[in-house]
Amino acid sequence: MSKLKFFFIKIIIRLVRFFYQAKSENNAKLINDVRIDPRIKKNFWFDLPPRKQFKNRDEMINYHSSGYIKKEIKLFERFSEIYDDKKIAPTKGLKIETKEIVSLPDNNIIKMQCIRPDNDEILPCVYYIHGGGMEYLSCFYGNYRAWGRLVAHQNIAVVMVDFRNATIPSSAPEVAPFPAGLNDCVSGVKWIHENSDLLKIDKNRIVVAGESGGGNLTLATGMSLKKEGKLNIVKGLYALCPYIAGIWPLETNPSSISNNGIFLDLHNNPGPIAYGIDELHNKNPLAWPGFATIEDVQGFPPTHIHVNECDPLRDEGYNFYKLLKDARVETDFTEAKGTIHATELFVTMCPDISLRAAKNIAKFCRS
Repeated sequence: MSKLKFFFIKIIIRLVRFFYQAKSENNAKLINDVRIDPRIKKNFWFDLPPRKQFKNRDEMINYHSSGYIKKEIKLFERFSEIYDDKKIAPTKGLKIETKEIVSLPDNNIIKMQCIRPDNDEILPCVYYIHGGGMEYLSCFYGNYRAWGRLVAHQNIAVVMVDFRNATIPSSAPEVAPFPAGLNDCVSGVKWIHENSDLLKIDKNRIVVAGESGGGNLTLATGMSLKKEGKLNIVKGLYALCPYIAGIWPLETNPSSISNNGIFLDLHNNPGPIAYGIDELHNKNPLAWPGFATIEDVQGFPPTHIHVNECDPLRDEGYNFYKLLKDARVETDFTEAKGTIHATELFVTMCPDISLRAAKNIAKFCRS
């Protein structure tokens, strides 16, 4: 993207914020935090406005149907295009295509973005689930396209699922609460395993990975497959900055207090309202893996938990890692110092950090 186009997108976002008076303190807290990498401070002119409280899901859906919110989402989509950098993550040497599959049990159609080296090798596969709190975003947004290419350049086949969101549509036009998105994610990984020959994928080396809400769905996909007795179709799980607690703030997750307001403001209820408040009240680990017990994760394949130091979600990820250790799951934990939530997914912000994460996921997939 040209510098001129970047400049105009930046001005448009500033003007919309001014006229709609959608103000946020998140950006100021980010800028003033001495721990945060200066490159993030330099680039992170975009901030997320505080989210309002809702009485129920119907009220929330009506609100998100407003013209203002649609403009906000469109602006974020444009923002994501800034990070579709073809120098850092080239298209050359890759084969990129979109597949459509039928998701069960609802028989709805979802799209899968397939990115792999343009060769005939049978490759390990990273099945990637995008973030967005299970509510919004799409694997076809610019930053995800670049991230998928960056991982694929590590000689890995990448398949990204565009599941049904709970609030704002992805490429799937329907929006629906839990378990719609999870069903789509489970259907997607089964499809890869069943069609591994066609996709030139090693079905014995399929790793499910995802960040934020995608980290939630990564762990929930593991638990769902376990319940079905099909956990053997995946080799491992790799959850980045997983969004799994469902309750914020929470004293057992100190970062939900100390880091709140750095990019994310989680002291509100839209996430659980959107995904299904009953699932939170019922402490359903398939919806909110933070409620998982040792029994829920026993027998998991090797699982890696990766967090960001300056993220409100940091400690819920660490506590899930401790749960895995207690369940004697083969597990590992990494923390990216000086980073905010999902820094790795914006490849031009800190290219070395994004590349390191891509290489680590590829190594995990191949090992």
